[in-house]
Amino acid sequence: MAEAETCVDCKPENQTVSPTSGATSATTQEHNHLDPSTFVPPSPSITPSITIEFCDRCRWLHRATWTSTELCLTFPTPAIKAITIMPLNAEDTAGRFRVWLFLDGKHPVLVWDRKVEGGFPELKVLKQRIRDHIQPGKSLGHSDK
Repeated sequence: MAEAETCVDCKPENQTVSPTSGATSATTQEHNHLDPSTFVPPSPSITPSITIEFCDRCRWLHRATWTSTELCLTFPTPAIKAITIMPLNAEDTAGRFRVWLFLDGKHPVLVWDRKVEGGFPELKVLKQRIRDHIQPGKSLGHSDK
């Protein structure tokens, strides 16, 4: 059985990957993958809700589902009405693990981005960030210590 292909964006930061040769500047747009202001959030249908985007090629489904389960247990309805996990499998989404928070009438909040933050979220930190937006002052018990 062939070994799974590793996502090029999941390689250590000190390695670089050269762009595909032959691409023209008209079809290839340069942007900073570490600049959150350039990220485009997915559109949810229910608020307040959370969307977890993850790279399917990196095999992060279990991490995304574990994170969503933890958030469901910490923020039951009506605090969070929906949690969506969104697998992505494209060149521009390689290595992605983002957590978005959607609130009524507000711009989506990027709560976590693996590339910007330098790794995956510790659940304690992720829960605190979400709590600060939806239920400021709520005790998270052991996650606040």
